[in-house]
Amino acid sequence: MMHPKESPESTPPVDENAPPATAPANADELETLTRQLAEAEANLAGMHDTLLRERADLENQRKRMQRDLEQSLKFANEKLLRDLLPVYDGLESGLAVETADVAVMREGLSLTLKALLKVAESNGLEQVNPLGQPLDPERHHAVSLVEAPDQPAGTVVGVMQKGYVLNGRLLRPALVTVAKEP
Repeated sequence: MMHPKESPESTPPVDENAPPATAPANADELETLTRQLAEAEANLAGMHDTLLRERADLENQRKRMQRDLEQSLKFANEKLLRDLLPVYDGLESGLAVETADVAVMREGLSLTLKALLKVAESNGLEQVNPLGQPLDPERHHAVSLVEAPDQPAGTVVGVMQKGYVLNGRLLRPALVTVAKEP
C-alpha cells in the first residue's frame, strides 16, 4: 500500500535488467583497466619525452642558424678584401718608389686603377658613364643644363662624377650636365 504523501509519479521506475549502480567491477576488469592505464601513462611519458627532445633540437638548430648568419655577416666582405690586397700592395709599392718622373707615376696609377676596376667588376660593380646618352633620371643626377648646339636636348654632355650599379641595383647615380634646348 502507498503512503498518502507518495504518488506513483514521484518514484522512479526500476529497471530490473540494469546492473546495480554500485556494483563492484570484477578482478579481471580491474586488472585490464589498470594495465591499460599504465600503458597510456607510459605512452604519454614517451610522447612528452619526444616533445622535449624535438623542442631541444629546434632550439639547437635555431641557435646554429643564428651563429651561421652572424659568421656570414661578419665575413661577407672576405672575398672582396682578399681581391683588393694586390691593389693595396701595388699602391704601397708605387708610393715606395722615389722618382720625380711624372710619366712613370702616372703609368703606375693607371695600372693600379685598372686592377681596382677589375676587382670591382668581378664583385658585381659596374660603372655608369652616360656621356652622349639621353638623361635617365633613374641612373643620372642632372647638376646643370648647358648649351650644346651639336647635341640634342636632354643628352648628357658632361660627367662630373661616374655612377655605379651593384648587381643591377643603383649604388650611386652619375652626376651629369645635360644639353638644354636651344
